[in-house]
Formats: sequence, structure tokens, C-alpha cells
Amino acid sequence: MEETILQIKNLKQYFNIGNKNGKPVYVKAVDNVSIDIKQGEIIGLVGESGSGKSTIAYSVIGMYEPTDGKIIFNGRELNTNGKKRTLQMKKDLQIIFQDPGSSLNSYQSIKEILELPLKVHKICKSKAERERRVKELLEMVELPENYMYKSPGSIGGGEKQMVAIARALATDPKFVILDEPTSALDVSIQAKIINMLLKLQKEKNLTYLFITHDLSLMRNIATKVAILYLGKVAEIAPAEEFFRKPEHPYTKMLISSIPVISEEEELLKPDKVESTGEIPSPVNVPPGCSFHLRCAYRMERCRAVDPVMYPIDQNHSARCHLCDNMQ
Repeated sequence: MEETILQIKNLKQYFNIGNKNGKPVYVKAVDNVSIDIKQGEIIGLVGESGSGKSTIAYSVIGMYEPTDGKIIFNGRELNTNGKKRTLQMKKDLQIIFQDPGSSLNSYQSIKEILELPLKVHKICKSKAERERRVKELLEMVELPENYMYKSPGSIGGGEKQMVAIARALATDPKFVILDEPTSALDVSIQAKIINMLLKLQKEKNLTYLFITHDLSLMRNIATKVAILYLGKVAEIAPAEEFFRKPEHPYTKMLISSIPVISEEEELLKPDKVESTGEIPSPVNVPPGCSFHLRCAYRMERCRAVDPVMYPIDQNHSARCHLCDNMQ
């Protein structure tokens, strides 16, 4: 049985944006999210803009200190009373950002960029060993070794993202966060990047937290999918079951709107669920279920009571009062 490598327990990430009538006002970017991730899984974290996807990623990687909740990696709590993470934790947890143009230092050569994590984590003992490792990393992402002398500004967007992937893998991490790694790239290069990430994941037994707004992409690569809505998980399930038997109205709405190219694929989609109204502001989340203002199946209970995650089966759960009737 695969071991759980990362546990997110009741994570809350609130941001103070000012005061109103003498009281602090918060954006509840992430509100009581719990996700367990097993070694070797590819978890697709999907949601609209502002749903909290990247905030969860930045909390896991240590860019944000959680307001509340726990993040446990390999059995060790990452956010413990403000204590700094060890170098080993930072070595094992890496992130690939959405825009390689801003995540790579334009004043450094690619060689200098790839050598930095090797120096910080003392992976190579000599200059010659570091250069040999840089060549290995470039070969790993299918770039010529002479690219080490180029600067990020002299190569294309897809090549920059390959360098960013090589930098993340320089420390031989166990867990990699992919924050929409292909959304800033041309369609022609997206498939190449995805195939490379899948190949590396299998070869190195990596665990991915793949953040995206593209649900159709998750159908092909994820082992498990979690849908976020206004900072909360709406539904989480193994990928096959998620697309075959969605339970939350929001999930059904999203899956039914995925473009398809054949009648066979159209038949696999759930019945179209109509959505009305606008997405509420995360500053003024409505009482009860945060989706009820847009839901075609809302009941009186939905207006007043915030649902919990109801288990559908062993690995499938949804945060919807309709699922309470299935128990």
C-alpha cells in the first residue's frame, strides 16, 4: 500500500485587507481544506480564478504561513510554531511556477541558475561535478548542453519552462508542485511539456500536485482530482470515478461544459447543469453553502447550513447536502 507523503489538515489561509466599522476584514482564500496525497500520485487541483489553488500551493511550499491547520510532509509537520524548515524539507519539496519568464533570473546564465540549488544543498563537491550535473539536468529536459551558456532572455517560453523543470529536479525532490506549468505557453509546446513531466514522474517516482483550471487536462494525467470553489474543496475522487460519476452540482456543471470532438465523448458527460448568477466575492461569502446562489438544486437547508464533506465511497467525497441523503 502506498504511503501518504503529504497531509493537508483543515488548512486556513486568511488575508487581512483592511477594516470596516472598526473590525478587520479578511479574504478567506483557503477555508478548512483537507487533502491526503500518497507517494507517486498526481493530484489535480482544479478551480476557477480566485478559488484558492495557488494559495494552497504557496502554503505547502512555505511562502505563506498558514492562518490555521496543519501541513504534514513525510510524517513531519511543516509549520511548527514559526520554526524554519530544514534544508532537507526544502530539498524534498519543489515548485514549478506558471511563468518561467519571471521565475528565472534574467541576469544569470542557465548554468548559474541550475548550479544554485546544487550549491545551496551541497549536492556536488566540486566545480567540475556541478558542471557535469548541469549537463545531466539539461539532457533530462531535452535541451542541448550548450544552453548552459545562454541567458533566459535568449530562449523561448517553452525552453524557459524546461529550465525551470530542470532547476526543480536538481535536488532530486520527492514532491513537486506544478502551478499551471503550461498555461503561459503556446499550444504547440504544451503537449511536449506535459509528456516530459509524465515521463519524469514515472522515472523518478515523483508525486505531483498539479494546479490548473483546465479540467480536461486532468482527465488524461491525474490519478485523483479535487475541485475547489471559493477556498473550499467541493469534491475529491479518483480521476476515473470523478469524470464518470461526479456528485457535486458544481463538478457536474464544469464537466458538462468540457468541449468534446465526438458523440461518444458527449454521451460520457453528465447532464448539463445550468448555473445562474455570479461567483460571490471571497470577502463576502454567502451563509450556508457557498455555491447555493448558483446551484440549480438548492434547498432551504443550503441557504443556512454550510455542508461538510460527505463520503460517497472509500476515496470519493463531496461537500454537498444532496450527498447527505445518500448515506
